[in-house]
Amino acid sequence: MSTAYDIIIRPVITERSMSAAQDKKYVFEVAPDAGKIQIKEAIEEIFGVKVASVNTMNVRGKRKRVGAGRQGVTKSWKKAYVRLKDDSKTIEFFEGIV
Repeated sequence: MSTAYDIIIRPVITERSMSAAQDKKYVFEVAPDAGKIQIKEAIEEIFGVKVASVNTMNVRGKRKRVGAGRQGVTKSWKKAYVRLKDDSKTIEFFEGIV
């Protein structure tokens, strides 16, 4: 049994995700084998908020040059878009960044 901190790896901090945070939508990198229900329960447990919906997407690794013409690949990962309910509080972690 994995804990909530094993499911939620890190928040994704980009300009696009920070503009969505004003509408109570947050982006996280999650474990590749985590389901939507597990992600919802983990977010509610860690941050103490009410989750309305979770959308997930698999991000494929990109090809990158490594050295003199050699090809390498960055790792593939899973992204979760989490939308909070209107009556829920916001996640304080994102407030100072926006």
